[in-house]
Amino acid sequence: MNKRILLALLWSISSLMAIGQSMTGNEIEAAANTQLDKGIEELMSFMKIPNIGSNKEDVTNNLNWCIDRFKNLGFNTRIITTEGAPLLFAEKLLSKNKKTILFYLQIDGQPVDASAWDQPDPFKPVIKQRTTSGNWVPIDWKLKSQTDPDWRIFGRSASDSKGPALSFITALDIFKQRSLQVGFNIKVIMDFQEELGSPTLAAAVEQHRDLLSTDMVLIMDGTRHISNWPTLTYGARGIATATIKIFGPKTPLHSGQYGNFAPNPVFEAARFIASLKDPNGRVQIKGFYDGITLSESDKKALNSLPENEDSLKIRLGIAERDQVGGSYQESLQYPSLNVRGLRAAWVGKEVRTIIPEAVDIEIDMRLVPETPGERMLHLLEEHLKTQGYHIVDSIPTAKERSSYAKLASLSYRLGSLPFRTEMDSEAGIFLKRAMQAVFGTKLVNMRTTGGSQPIAPFVRTLNVPAISIRIPNPDNNIHAPNENLRVGNFLEGIMMCLAILNEPL
Repeated sequence: MNKRILLALLWSISSLMAIGQSMTGNEIEAAANTQLDKGIEELMSFMKIPNIGSNKEDVTNNLNWCIDRFKNLGFNTRIITTEGAPLLFAEKLLSKNKKTILFYLQIDGQPVDASAWDQPDPFKPVIKQRTTSGNWVPIDWKLKSQTDPDWRIFGRSASDSKGPALSFITALDIFKQRSLQVGFNIKVIMDFQEELGSPTLAAAVEQHRDLLSTDMVLIMDGTRHISNWPTLTYGARGIATATIKIFGPKTPLHSGQYGNFAPNPVFEAARFIASLKDPNGRVQIKGFYDGITLSESDKKALNSLPENEDSLKIRLGIAERDQVGGSYQESLQYPSLNVRGLRAAWVGKEVRTIIPEAVDIEIDMRLVPETPGERMLHLLEEHLKTQGYHIVDSIPTAKERSSYAKLASLSYRLGSLPFRTEMDSEAGIFLKRAMQAVFGTKLVNMRTTGGSQPIAPFVRTLNVPAISIRIPNPDNNIHAPNENLRVGNFLEGIMMCLAILNEPL
Protein backbone atom coordinates (compact mmCIF):
# COMPACT_ATOMS: atom_id res chain seq x y z
CA MET A 1 0.00 0.00 0.00
CA ASN A 2 1.57 3.33 -1.05
CA LYS A 3 1.81 6.31 1.30
CA ARG A 4 -0.92 8.28 -0.43
CA ILE A 5 -3.52 5.48 -0.14
CA LEU A 6 -2.55 4.99 3.50
CA LEU A 7 -2.99 8.71 4.19
CA ALA A 8 -6.37 8.70 2.44
CA LEU A 9 -7.50 5.76 4.61
CA LEU A 10 -6.35 7.61 7.71
CA TRP A 11 -8.30 10.65 6.55
CA SER A 12 -11.48 8.60 6.07
CA ILE A 13 -11.24 7.03 9.53
CA SER A 14 -10.38 10.31 11.26
CA SER A 15 -13.25 12.07 9.47
CA LEU A 16 -15.68 9.76 11.24
CA MET A 17 -14.00 10.13 14.62
CA ALA A 18 -13.05 13.81 14.74
CA ILE A 19 -16.16 15.75 13.71
CA GLY A 20 -16.01 19.12 15.43
CA GLN A 21 -12.48 18.57 16.74
CA SER A 22 -9.07 19.82 15.60
CA MET A 23 -6.77 17.65 13.49
CA THR A 24 -3.38 16.15 14.24
CA GLY A 25 -0.43 16.75 11.95
CA ASN A 26 -0.92 13.34 10.29
CA GLU A 27 -4.61 14.03 9.76
CA ILE A 28 -3.77 17.36 8.13
CA GLU A 29 -1.39 15.64 5.71
CA ALA A 30 -3.98 12.94 4.94
CA ALA A 31 -6.74 15.50 4.36
CA ALA A 32 -4.56 17.57 2.01
CA ASN A 33 -3.59 14.48 0.00
CA THR A 34 -7.21 13.38 -0.33
CA GLN A 35 -8.23 16.80 -1.64
CA LEU A 36 -5.15 17.36 -3.84
CA ASP A 37 -6.50 16.20 -7.22
CA LYS A 38 -9.71 18.18 -6.81
CA GLY A 39 -7.68 21.21 -5.78
CA ILE A 40 -5.47 20.90 -8.86
CA GLU A 41 -8.53 20.70 -11.13
CA GLU A 42 -10.04 23.80 -9.57
CA LEU A 43 -6.78 25.72 -9.73
CA MET A 44 -6.36 24.95 -13.43
CA SER A 45 -9.97 25.99 -14.07
CA PHE A 46 -9.41 29.25 -12.18
CA MET A 47 -6.20 29.93 -14.12
CA LYS A 48 -8.14 29.74 -17.40
CA ILE A 49 -9.75 33.09 -16.51
CA PRO A 50 -7.31 35.75 -17.80
CA ASN A 51 -6.42 38.14 -14.99
CA ILE A 52 -4.61 41.22 -16.26
CA GLY A 53 -5.43 43.97 -13.77
CA SER A 54 -5.63 46.72 -16.40
CA ASN A 55 -8.34 44.81 -18.30
CA LYS A 56 -11.80 45.59 -16.84
CA GLU A 57 -13.34 42.42 -18.27
CA ASP A 58 -10.62 40.29 -16.66
CA VAL A 59 -11.18 41.99 -13.31
CA THR A 60 -14.97 41.46 -13.53
CA ASN A 61 -14.67 37.79 -14.46
CA ASN A 62 -12.25 37.05 -11.60
CA LEU A 63 -14.33 39.09 -9.17
CA ASN A 64 -17.45 37.10 -10.02
CA TRP A 65 -15.58 33.79 -9.63
CA CYS A 66 -14.35 34.82 -6.18
CA ILE A 67 -17.79 36.01 -5.07
CA ASP A 68 -19.38 32.69 -6.01
CA ARG A 69 -16.57 30.65 -4.45
CA PHE A 70 -16.61 32.37 -1.09
CA LYS A 71 -20.40 32.38 -0.90
CA ASN A 72 -20.21 28.62 -1.46
CA LEU A 73 -17.87 28.43 1.52
CA GLY A 74 -20.44 30.18 3.69
CA PHE A 75 -18.78 33.61 3.73
CA ASN A 76 -20.55 36.93 3.52
CA THR A 77 -19.11 38.96 0.65
CA ARG A 78 -19.00 42.65 -0.12
CA ILE A 79 -17.56 44.58 -3.06
CA ILE A 80 -15.43 47.55 -2.00
CA THR A 81 -15.66 50.15 -4.74
CA THR A 82 -12.65 52.37 -5.38
CA GLU A 83 -11.61 54.95 -7.96
CA GLY A 84 -10.05 52.06 -9.88
CA ALA A 85 -10.71 48.33 -9.80
CA PRO A 86 -12.91 47.03 -6.98
CA LEU A 87 -11.66 44.97 -4.06
CA LEU A 88 -13.59 41.99 -2.73
CA PHE A 89 -14.12 41.50 1.00
CA ALA A 90 -15.36 38.25 2.52
CA GLU A 91 -15.85 37.31 6.14
CA LYS A 92 -16.99 34.53 8.42
CA LEU A 93 -17.48 35.83 11.96
CA LEU A 94 -17.87 33.36 14.81
CA SER A 95 -17.93 35.66 17.83
CA LYS A 96 -17.01 39.20 18.82
CA ASN A 97 -15.05 37.66 21.66
CA LYS A 98 -12.75 35.76 19.32
CA LYS A 99 -9.69 37.18 17.60
CA THR A 100 -9.63 37.84 13.87
CA ILE A 101 -7.20 37.06 11.07
CA LEU A 102 -7.38 38.98 7.77
CA PHE A 103 -6.07 36.99 4.79
CA TYR A 104 -4.78 38.95 1.77
CA LEU A 105 -5.19 37.24 -1.61
CA GLN A 106 -3.68 38.56 -4.84
CA ILE A 107 -5.85 37.57 -7.80
CA ASP A 108 -4.32 39.40 -10.80
CA GLY A 109 -1.21 38.44 -12.78
CA GLN A 110 1.46 39.94 -15.00
CA PRO A 111 0.85 40.47 -18.75
CA VAL A 112 2.00 37.68 -21.04
CA ASP A 113 3.85 37.32 -24.32
CA ALA A 114 2.40 34.05 -25.53
CA SER A 115 5.13 33.64 -28.18
CA ALA A 116 7.73 33.27 -25.42
CA TRP A 117 5.92 30.41 -23.63
CA ASP A 118 6.49 26.69 -24.24
CA GLN A 119 2.74 26.09 -24.57
CA PRO A 120 0.06 27.54 -26.89
CA ASP A 121 -1.70 29.74 -24.34
CA PRO A 122 -0.40 30.88 -20.91
CA PHE A 123 -4.03 31.02 -19.75
CA LYS A 124 -4.61 27.36 -20.63
CA PRO A 125 -2.53 25.68 -17.92
CA VAL A 126 -0.82 22.36 -18.49
CA ILE A 127 0.81 19.86 -16.16
CA LYS A 128 4.30 18.84 -17.19
CA GLN A 129 6.76 16.17 -16.14
CA ARG A 130 10.52 16.56 -16.31
CA THR A 131 12.37 14.08 -18.51
CA THR A 132 15.76 12.57 -17.73
CA SER A 133 17.27 15.08 -20.18
CA GLY A 134 15.86 17.96 -18.14
CA ASN A 135 13.06 19.00 -20.50
CA TRP A 136 9.48 19.62 -19.40
CA VAL A 137 6.85 17.71 -21.39
CA PRO A 138 3.04 17.88 -21.05
CA ILE A 139 1.24 14.87 -19.59
CA ASP A 140 -2.34 13.73 -19.21
CA TRP A 141 -2.12 13.60 -15.45
CA LYS A 142 -5.60 12.14 -15.00
CA LEU A 143 -4.47 8.94 -16.68
CA LYS A 144 -1.68 8.48 -14.15
CA SER A 145 -2.24 6.13 -11.21
CA GLN A 146 -0.65 8.51 -8.72
CA THR A 147 0.01 12.24 -8.57
CA ASP A 148 3.72 13.03 -8.55
CA PRO A 149 4.75 15.94 -6.28
CA ASP A 150 7.48 16.89 -8.78
CA TRP A 151 5.02 17.55 -11.60
CA ARG A 152 4.49 21.22 -12.31
CA ILE A 153 1.48 23.30 -13.29
CA PHE A 154 2.54 25.74 -16.01
CA GLY A 155 0.50 28.87 -16.69
CA ARG A 156 0.16 32.52 -15.74
CA SER A 157 -0.55 33.03 -12.02
CA ALA A 158 0.22 29.40 -11.11
CA SER A 159 2.54 30.72 -8.39
CA ASP A 160 1.78 34.45 -8.36
CA SER A 161 -0.73 34.06 -6.91
CA LYS A 162 -3.74 31.93 -7.80
CA GLY A 163 -1.93 28.82 -6.55
CA PRO A 164 -1.56 30.19 -3.01
CA ALA A 165 -5.15 31.49 -3.12
CA LEU A 166 -6.46 28.02 -4.07
CA SER A 167 -4.35 26.42 -1.33
CA PHE A 168 -6.26 28.57 1.15
CA ILE A 169 -9.64 27.92 -0.49
CA THR A 170 -9.00 24.16 -0.58
CA ALA A 171 -8.15 24.21 3.13
CA LEU A 172 -11.40 26.06 3.83
CA ASP A 173 -13.24 23.39 1.81
CA ILE A 174 -11.73 20.65 3.96
CA PHE A 175 -12.84 22.39 7.15
CA LYS A 176 -16.34 22.79 5.73
CA GLN A 177 -16.53 19.13 4.72
CA ARG A 178 -15.47 18.01 8.20
CA SER A 179 -17.78 20.48 9.96
CA LEU A 180 -14.73 21.78 11.83
CA GLN A 181 -14.82 25.21 13.46
CA VAL A 182 -11.89 27.57 13.09
CA GLY A 183 -10.87 29.10 16.40
CA PHE A 184 -10.93 32.68 15.14
CA ASN A 185 -12.90 35.01 12.90
CA ILE A 186 -11.81 35.04 9.26
CA LYS A 187 -11.73 38.05 6.98
CA VAL A 188 -10.43 37.98 3.42
CA ILE A 189 -9.48 40.88 1.13
CA MET A 190 -8.94 40.12 -2.57
CA ASP A 191 -6.81 42.47 -4.67
CA PHE A 192 -7.26 42.52 -8.46
CA GLN A 193 -4.50 45.05 -9.26
CA GLU A 194 -1.52 44.04 -7.14
CA GLU A 195 0.71 43.81 -10.21
CA LEU A 196 -0.18 47.44 -10.96
CA GLY A 197 1.00 48.48 -7.50
CA SER A 198 -2.44 48.24 -5.83
CA PRO A 199 -3.08 51.93 -6.61
CA THR A 200 -6.34 52.21 -4.64
CA LEU A 201 -5.65 49.82 -1.77
CA ALA A 202 -4.24 52.32 0.74
CA ALA A 203 -7.24 54.65 0.41
CA ALA A 204 -9.65 51.71 0.69
CA VAL A 205 -8.00 50.47 3.89
CA GLU A 206 -8.19 53.95 5.37
CA GLN A 207 -11.85 54.35 4.38
CA HIS A 208 -12.89 50.89 5.61
CA ARG A 209 -10.66 50.47 8.64
CA ASP A 210 -13.55 49.29 10.84
CA LEU A 211 -14.64 46.68 8.31
CA LEU A 212 -11.05 45.42 7.95
CA SER A 213 -10.15 45.56 11.65
CA THR A 214 -8.13 42.50 12.61
CA ASP A 215 -5.49 41.13 14.95
CA MET A 216 -3.06 40.20 12.18
CA VAL A 217 -2.75 40.10 8.39
CA LEU A 218 -1.57 36.93 6.64
CA ILE A 219 -0.39 37.39 3.07
CA MET A 220 -0.99 34.48 0.70
CA ASP A 221 1.69 35.60 -1.71
CA GLY A 222 5.41 35.26 -2.31
CA THR A 223 8.04 32.67 -3.16
CA ARG A 224 9.69 30.35 -0.66
CA HIS A 225 13.26 30.42 0.57
CA ILE A 226 15.75 28.84 -1.85
CA SER A 227 15.68 25.63 0.23
CA ASN A 228 12.01 25.21 -0.82
CA TRP A 229 11.06 24.51 2.80
CA PRO A 230 7.76 25.93 4.10
CA THR A 231 8.53 29.60 4.68
CA LEU A 232 7.21 32.43 6.83
CA THR A 233 8.40 35.92 5.91
CA TYR A 234 8.01 38.73 8.42
CA GLY A 235 8.56 41.74 6.21
CA ALA A 236 8.98 43.08 2.70
CA ARG A 237 10.98 45.85 1.15
CA GLY A 238 9.20 48.80 -0.39
CA ILE A 239 9.94 50.22 -3.81
CA ALA A 240 10.54 53.57 -5.46
CA THR A 241 11.30 54.01 -9.15
CA ALA A 242 12.94 56.86 -11.05
CA THR A 243 13.63 57.81 -14.64
CA ILE A 244 16.69 59.95 -15.32
CA LYS A 245 17.08 61.42 -18.79
CA ILE A 246 20.58 62.61 -19.73
CA PHE A 247 20.34 65.15 -22.55
CA GLY A 248 22.72 65.53 -25.49
CA PRO A 249 22.21 67.55 -28.68
CA LYS A 250 18.68 68.73 -29.40
CA THR A 251 18.39 66.29 -32.33
CA PRO A 252 20.27 63.10 -33.31
CA LEU A 253 23.46 63.98 -35.18
CA HIS A 254 25.50 62.23 -37.89
CA SER A 255 28.46 60.63 -36.09
CA GLY A 256 30.77 61.32 -39.03
CA GLN A 257 29.86 64.98 -39.36
CA TYR A 258 29.82 65.77 -35.63
CA GLY A 259 31.83 63.06 -33.88
CA ASN A 260 34.71 64.61 -31.87
CA PHE A 261 32.74 67.85 -31.62
CA ALA A 262 29.25 67.15 -30.18
CA PRO A 263 29.44 65.16 -26.89
CA ASN A 264 27.61 61.83 -26.91
CA PRO A 265 25.27 61.64 -23.86
CA VAL A 266 25.80 57.87 -23.63
CA PHE A 267 29.30 58.46 -22.24
CA GLU A 268 27.97 60.98 -19.73
CA ALA A 269 25.26 58.50 -18.73
CA ALA A 270 27.88 55.77 -18.34
CA ARG A 271 29.97 57.97 -16.05
CA PHE A 272 26.90 58.82 -13.98
CA ILE A 273 25.86 55.17 -13.67
CA ALA A 274 29.41 54.24 -12.66
CA SER A 275 29.25 56.87 -9.91
CA LEU A 276 26.30 55.11 -8.27
CA LYS A 277 28.24 52.06 -7.04
CA ASP A 278 31.79 51.15 -6.15
CA PRO A 279 33.49 48.02 -7.57
CA ASN A 280 32.16 46.00 -4.62
CA GLY A 281 28.54 46.86 -5.43
CA ARG A 282 27.98 49.27 -2.54
CA VAL A 283 25.90 52.34 -3.38
CA GLN A 284 27.97 55.53 -3.25
CA ILE A 285 25.10 57.97 -2.77
CA LYS A 286 25.79 59.88 0.44
CA GLY A 287 23.55 58.69 3.29
CA PHE A 288 22.08 55.76 1.35
CA TYR A 289 22.57 53.23 4.16
CA ASP A 290 22.06 55.62 7.10
CA GLY A 291 19.99 54.32 10.01
CA ILE A 292 20.45 50.60 9.36
CA THR A 293 22.07 48.41 11.99
CA LEU A 294 22.11 44.65 12.42
CA SER A 295 22.77 43.31 15.90
CA GLU A 296 24.77 40.14 16.45
CA SER A 297 21.53 38.33 17.33
CA ASP A 298 19.99 39.58 14.07
CA LYS A 299 22.95 38.26 12.11
CA LYS A 300 22.85 34.94 13.93
CA ALA A 301 19.17 34.49 13.11
CA LEU A 302 19.64 35.53 9.47
CA ASN A 303 22.59 33.22 8.91
CA SER A 304 20.93 30.22 10.54
CA LEU A 305 18.79 29.62 7.44
CA PRO A 306 19.51 26.54 5.30
CA GLU A 307 21.40 28.09 2.40
CA ASN A 308 24.88 27.90 0.94
CA GLU A 309 26.48 30.91 -0.72
CA ASP A 310 28.60 28.88 -3.16
CA SER A 311 25.56 26.91 -4.32
CA LEU A 312 23.56 30.12 -4.71
CA LYS A 313 26.28 31.72 -6.86
CA ILE A 314 26.37 28.62 -9.08
CA ARG A 315 22.59 28.70 -9.42
CA LEU A 316 22.66 32.40 -10.38
CA GLY A 317 25.64 32.01 -12.72
CA ILE A 318 27.87 34.57 -10.99
CA ALA A 319 31.48 34.36 -9.76
CA GLU A 320 31.33 37.11 -7.13
CA ARG A 321 28.53 38.78 -5.19
CA ASP A 322 28.04 42.41 -4.21
CA GLN A 323 29.54 43.14 -0.80
CA VAL A 324 26.41 44.52 0.86
CA GLY A 325 25.95 42.63 4.11
CA GLY A 326 27.88 39.54 5.11
CA SER A 327 25.55 37.04 3.41
CA TYR A 328 22.57 36.78 1.09
CA GLN A 329 20.11 37.14 3.97
CA GLU A 330 21.97 40.14 5.38
CA SER A 331 21.94 41.81 1.96
CA LEU A 332 18.12 41.79 1.99
CA GLN A 333 18.08 43.95 5.12
CA TYR A 334 19.54 46.92 3.23
CA PRO A 335 18.05 49.16 0.53
CA SER A 336 19.15 48.35 -3.01
CA LEU A 337 19.64 50.42 -6.14
CA ASN A 338 19.21 48.79 -9.52
CA VAL A 339 19.47 50.03 -13.10
CA ARG A 340 16.52 48.17 -14.56
CA GLY A 341 16.71 49.54 -18.10
CA LEU A 342 18.59 51.77 -20.53
CA ARG A 343 17.55 53.33 -23.81
CA ALA A 344 19.56 55.31 -26.34
CA ALA A 345 19.22 55.52 -30.11
CA TRP A 346 18.80 52.20 -31.97
CA VAL A 347 20.40 48.74 -31.99
CA GLY A 348 20.27 45.53 -34.00
CA LYS A 349 18.73 45.79 -37.45
CA GLU A 350 17.73 49.39 -36.72
CA VAL A 351 21.23 50.53 -35.73
CA ARG A 352 22.47 53.76 -37.33
CA THR A 353 25.60 55.89 -37.09
CA ILE A 354 24.35 58.76 -34.96
CA ILE A 355 25.04 60.65 -31.78
CA PRO A 356 21.76 60.24 -29.84
CA GLU A 357 19.90 63.22 -28.42
CA ALA A 358 19.27 61.63 -24.99
CA VAL A 359 19.70 58.56 -22.79
CA ASP A 360 16.98 57.20 -20.49
CA ILE A 361 18.10 55.49 -17.28
CA GLU A 362 15.41 53.52 -15.45
CA ILE A 363 16.15 52.93 -11.77
CA ASP A 364 14.40 51.01 -9.01
CA MET A 365 15.24 51.20 -5.32
CA ARG A 366 14.07 48.59 -2.84
CA LEU A 367 13.43 50.16 0.54
CA VAL A 368 13.53 49.01 4.16
CA PRO A 369 11.63 50.62 7.07
CA GLU A 370 14.68 52.72 7.98
CA THR A 371 14.90 54.24 4.46
CA PRO A 372 11.64 55.96 3.39
CA GLY A 373 11.18 56.50 -0.32
CA GLU A 374 10.94 60.29 -0.20
CA ARG A 375 14.32 60.50 1.50
CA MET A 376 15.98 58.06 -0.88
CA LEU A 377 14.70 59.87 -3.97
CA HIS A 378 15.96 63.15 -2.52
CA LEU A 379 19.39 61.56 -2.00
CA LEU A 380 19.36 60.36 -5.62
CA GLU A 381 18.53 63.86 -6.85
CA GLU A 382 21.29 65.38 -4.72
CA HIS A 383 23.76 62.84 -6.08
CA LEU A 384 22.78 63.80 -9.62
CA LYS A 385 23.54 67.42 -8.76
CA THR A 386 26.90 66.56 -7.20
CA GLN A 387 27.85 64.97 -10.53
CA GLY A 388 27.48 68.40 -12.11
CA TYR A 389 23.99 68.13 -13.61
CA HIS A 390 21.50 70.96 -13.92
CA ILE A 391 18.06 69.44 -13.50
CA VAL A 392 15.21 70.52 -15.77
CA ASP A 393 11.51 69.74 -15.58
CA SER A 394 11.14 68.60 -19.19
CA ILE A 395 12.92 69.24 -22.49
CA PRO A 396 15.67 71.85 -21.96
CA THR A 397 15.12 75.32 -23.39
CA ALA A 398 17.56 76.87 -25.83
CA LYS A 399 18.89 79.06 -23.02
CA GLU A 400 19.43 76.07 -20.74
CA ARG A 401 21.23 74.21 -23.52
CA SER A 402 23.59 77.12 -24.07
CA SER A 403 24.18 77.66 -20.32
CA TYR A 404 24.78 74.14 -18.92
CA ALA A 405 27.09 71.44 -20.21
CA LYS A 406 25.32 68.68 -18.28
CA LEU A 407 21.52 68.56 -18.36
CA ALA A 408 19.18 65.95 -16.92
CA SER A 409 15.58 65.47 -15.86
CA LEU A 410 14.34 63.31 -13.01
CA SER A 411 10.85 61.83 -12.57
CA TYR A 412 9.85 59.28 -9.97
CA ARG A 413 7.09 57.15 -8.49
CA LEU A 414 6.65 55.86 -4.95
CA GLY A 415 5.31 52.30 -4.82
CA SER A 416 4.71 49.86 -1.99
CA LEU A 417 5.98 50.85 1.45
CA PRO A 418 8.28 48.57 3.46
CA PHE A 419 7.11 46.77 6.60
CA ARG A 420 8.57 44.41 9.18
CA THR A 421 7.01 42.28 11.94
CA GLU A 422 9.03 40.98 14.84
CA MET A 423 9.56 37.24 14.67
CA ASP A 424 8.79 36.79 18.36
CA SER A 425 5.52 38.74 18.13
CA GLU A 426 2.25 37.05 19.09
CA ALA A 427 1.49 36.53 15.40
CA GLY A 428 4.92 35.02 14.77
CA ILE A 429 4.66 32.64 17.71
CA PHE A 430 1.15 31.57 16.62
CA LEU A 431 2.29 30.76 13.06
CA LYS A 432 5.46 28.98 14.11
CA ARG A 433 3.43 26.83 16.51
CA ALA A 434 0.97 25.97 13.71
CA MET A 435 3.68 25.12 11.17
CA GLN A 436 5.79 23.07 13.56
CA ALA A 437 2.78 20.92 14.42
CA VAL A 438 2.80 19.72 10.80
CA PHE A 439 6.34 20.24 9.47
CA GLY A 440 8.45 19.97 12.63
CA THR A 441 11.80 21.70 12.23
CA LYS A 442 11.47 21.84 8.44
CA LEU A 443 10.49 25.52 8.53
CA VAL A 444 12.20 28.72 7.40
CA ASN A 445 11.60 32.02 9.19
CA MET A 446 12.83 34.95 7.08
CA ARG A 447 13.14 38.46 8.54
CA THR A 448 12.26 40.06 5.22
CA THR A 449 11.89 39.31 1.54
CA GLY A 450 13.75 41.12 -1.19
CA GLY A 451 10.61 41.97 -3.12
CA SER A 452 7.70 44.29 -2.39
CA GLN A 453 4.11 43.72 -1.28
CA PRO A 454 1.30 46.28 -0.85
CA ILE A 455 0.74 45.41 2.84
CA ALA A 456 2.07 48.51 4.61
CA PRO A 457 -1.39 50.22 4.45
CA PHE A 458 -2.78 47.45 6.67
CA VAL A 459 0.18 47.56 9.05
CA ARG A 460 0.12 51.34 9.43
CA THR A 461 -3.60 52.07 9.27
CA LEU A 462 -4.82 49.09 11.32
CA ASN A 463 -1.72 48.96 13.53
CA VAL A 464 -1.38 45.18 13.22
CA PRO A 465 1.43 42.75 12.34
CA ALA A 466 1.65 41.15 8.90
CA ILE A 467 3.38 37.92 7.88
CA SER A 468 3.65 36.26 4.49
CA ILE A 469 2.80 32.56 4.02
CA ARG A 470 5.19 31.34 1.32
CA ILE A 471 4.03 28.39 -0.81
CA PRO A 472 5.52 28.45 -4.38
CA ASN A 473 8.83 26.82 -5.31
CA PRO A 474 11.72 29.29 -5.68
CA ASP A 475 12.34 28.37 -9.34
CA ASN A 476 8.80 29.26 -10.43
CA ASN A 477 9.49 31.88 -13.16
CA ILE A 478 6.97 34.37 -11.76
CA HIS A 479 6.41 37.43 -13.99
CA ALA A 480 8.22 35.58 -16.79
CA PRO A 481 7.36 33.05 -19.50
CA ASN A 482 6.71 29.50 -18.27
CA GLU A 483 5.56 30.47 -14.78
CA ASN A 484 4.93 27.28 -12.84
CA LEU A 485 3.95 25.78 -9.50
CA ARG A 486 5.33 22.47 -8.25
CA VAL A 487 2.48 20.10 -7.34
CA GLY A 488 4.24 19.16 -4.09
CA ASN A 489 4.33 22.84 -3.14
CA PHE A 490 0.61 23.17 -3.80
CA LEU A 491 0.04 20.16 -1.54
CA GLU A 492 2.21 21.63 1.21
CA GLY A 493 0.41 24.95 0.71
CA ILE A 494 -2.89 23.26 1.54
CA MET A 495 -1.23 21.73 4.59
CA MET A 496 0.13 25.12 5.69
CA CYS A 497 -3.32 26.69 5.43
CA LEU A 498 -4.92 23.76 7.26
CA ALA A 499 -2.34 24.13 10.03
CA ILE A 500 -3.26 27.81 10.44
CA LEU A 501 -7.00 27.16 10.46
CA ASN A 502 -6.44 24.30 12.92
CA GLU A 503 -4.37 26.27 15.43
CA PRO A 504 -6.09 27.97 18.39
CA LEU A 505 -5.57 31.72 18.57
